[in-house]
Amino acid sequence: MDLRPDPEKIGGDIYSLATEIYPICRSITGDGVRATLRHLAQHIKLDVHEVATGTPAFDWTVPREWNIRDAYIKDSAGNKIVDFAQSNLHVVSYSVPVRTRLSLSELKKHLHSLPLQPDLIPYRTSYYAENWGFCVPHRLLESLKDDTYEVVIDSTLKDGFLTYGEFLHRGDTDDEVLLSAHICHPSLANDNCSGLALLTYLAKAIAQQKTRYSYRFLFAPGSIGALTWLSQNEDKAARIKHGIIVSGVGDGGGPTYKKSRRGNAEIDMAMARVLKNFGQQASVIDFSPYGYDERQYCSPGFNLPIGLFQRSKWGTFPEYHTSADNLDFIKPKYLGESYEIISEALGVIENNLKYENTSPKGEPHLGKRGLYGSLGGDKDGAARIMTMLWVLNLSDREHSLLDIAERAGLTLADVSSAAALLEKHGLLKKA
Repeated sequence: MDLRPDPEKIGGDIYSLATEIYPICRSITGDGVRATLRHLAQHIKLDVHEVATGTPAFDWTVPREWNIRDAYIKDSAGNKIVDFAQSNLHVVSYSVPVRTRLSLSELKKHLHSLPLQPDLIPYRTSYYAENWGFCVPHRLLESLKDDTYEVVIDSTLKDGFLTYGEFLHRGDTDDEVLLSAHICHPSLANDNCSGLALLTYLAKAIAQQKTRYSYRFLFAPGSIGALTWLSQNEDKAARIKHGIIVSGVGDGGGPTYKKSRRGNAEIDMAMARVLKNFGQQASVIDFSPYGYDERQYCSPGFNLPIGLFQRSKWGTFPEYHTSADNLDFIKPKYLGESYEIISEALGVIENNLKYENTSPKGEPHLGKRGLYGSLGGDKDGAARIMTMLWVLNLSDREHSLLDIAERAGLTLADVSSAAALLEKHGLLKKA
C-alpha cells in the first residue's frame, strides 16, 4: 500500500474540505450531521445509516433529534446583541425552543462565558438534560445593561434519528482497520472538521489501493455514535484488528498518540515507531478512560486495539472548545503532516507480516545461497547479515517483522527487505 502524497497538495485539499464543512451547525443528531455527510459523500461512497430515537445502545438510548433554524437576543430597542446567524456556537447545543422576554438578572442565568478569555465564545452542550442557553464573549456579558430582553431559540427536539456514515474498503482479508472521526461538533475547525476532512481524503486514497486489510471509516457523533455503532455491529467489531480515532489534527502542536487500553497493541507499536522519527515534540501517552471514542471501543467488554491520534492533546490548548478554534487555527501544513503520519502507520501494519523459518534447527548456511559476503571488512555487508540472522532467529510464527525490528533495534524497512530476500531463497515462508 502506497499512500505517499504531495504533502503540500494533500494538506491544501484537506483544508479546503474542512473549510466547506466548518459553517455547518452540527450536533449529535439532526440535519447538520446529514448536511456534513453529503459534503463528504462528494469524495467517497458513503453508506448513511439512520437509527431511531429510543433505540437501546447498551446502557444508553438514542436521544431525540435536535434541529435549529434561528436564535437571537434583542434588547428593548430591537437591537440583536446575540445572533446565531453570526456564530452557531452562540447557542448551547440541544437547547429547547424558547420565545420569551426576560430581565437581565433572569437572562444571565442562561448565559455562558469565559472570564479568563473574555473575547471568545465558549462551546457548550446540554444533550441529556432539557435546558437552554446562549454562549457569549465575557466582555459582552459584562456590557449588558439593566433592560428587558427578547429571547428566541427557534429549535425542535422530537423523535427522529441518529445519523452516521461509513465507508468500507474491502481488502484481501475480512480483518479490519477502523478509522473514526466524530461528526457532532459545530464550527470548531480543529475539533473536528480537521479529522473529518483528513479521513475523507485518506479513504479516497485507500479506495484506489490493493490492501491486505479491509478498512472501515466511520463518521459518527461522539460517544453515543460509537456506542450505537458497536451495539448494532458486535459481529463486525470482532473483525477489528487495529484502529485509530482521529481528532484535532490541524494545529501545530504535538503530535500526540494515546495508546489503546491494551497498551502493547500492534497499532500502538506502529504509531510509536512513526512518531519516534518525527521529532522531539511528538509524544506517546498511556491509555486513560476519558477523551474521545477510543474509550468506547476500549471498554472492557470490547477491549479493541484502538488508539487516539491528535496534534495537541485535547483540553490543553487555549483555543479548545472556543470560537478561537477557527479556520485560522488550523494549517494545511499540519494537516498534511498528520495525513503522512497516519498513512505511514497504516503502511507499517499492512506490511507487518509473520514468517516461519523453514530451517529452524541451527543457523542456515547463508554462504551456499550467496547470501554471505565473500569479502571481510564490509560494514554494510555485516549489517545486512546481522539483520538476516535476526529475522531467521525470530521468525517462529509468533514474532512479527515489527517485533523483530523493535527487538533488534533495526528499521522496519531493513527487516522487511531481509525477510523478502530470505523468502525468495526458501528460508522463510509466511505464517
